[in-house]
Amino acid sequence: MQNFKKIFLAAAVTLSFSAGAMAETLKMGIEAAYPPFNNKDASGNVVGFDKEIGDALCAKMKVECTVVTSDWDGIIPALNAKKFDFLISSMSITDERKQAVDFTDPYYSNKLQFIAPKNVDFKTDKDSLQGKVIGAQRATLAGTWLEDNTTGVDIKLYDTQENAYLDLTSGRLDGILADKYVNYEWLKSDAGRSYEFKGDPVEESDKIGIAVRKNDPIRDKLNAALKEIVADGTYKKINDKYFPFSIY
Repeated sequence: MQNFKKIFLAAAVTLSFSAGAMAETLKMGIEAAYPPFNNKDASGNVVGFDKEIGDALCAKMKVECTVVTSDWDGIIPALNAKKFDFLISSMSITDERKQAVDFTDPYYSNKLQFIAPKNVDFKTDKDSLQGKVIGAQRATLAGTWLEDNTTGVDIKLYDTQENAYLDLTSGRLDGILADKYVNYEWLKSDAGRSYEFKGDPVEESDKIGIAVRKNDPIRDKLNAALKEIVADGTYKKINDKYFPFSIY
């Protein structure tokens, strides 16, 4: 009888430990189609600035994290459907999105800027944009800015940023409005070398946050972890791997 009790207690401890381990595993949602912030390498692994920041935050929270990818158009519904626990995918903090999710403190600051062919006189004032065909990714601040701030522009919205770049290089677009740092990365590529930034950024106050479900206490843990990685230099190390300037 005594041996049976010992076996029972050992089994109970094992089950308790397993349940605790499971509770300490979190899923982070990422689009994986937005380099250099998030994309997939040749082996199909998710890589990029967002992924590395997410990993660093998980390390500070002492939890194991796995990646769940999602199409951009359905990424907030996927979060609220509990497909993942937090969403770290270069998402702008907007009042509209705050109605559906909560955001952490910003983990980087963004700007919106046009790109177009180098040999084209591309002016970015509203009158000069009239009649042009401009691309942006759907359901992004860039797409919303074009819809709210231009008239007489043929706005083309794409499911991924890469598809917008493909139409630009094929001559179907006169220009693209997108996050400056995403454009910065693409302009360094072979496909982007014939293009350049045009004009000044049209939006400089875009703040990027991590989205969580409404009233989820994980938000406070993520904020505390973010402060830690900024303070101990982890953030700067990741930043410097991708950009020769600070985006915090």
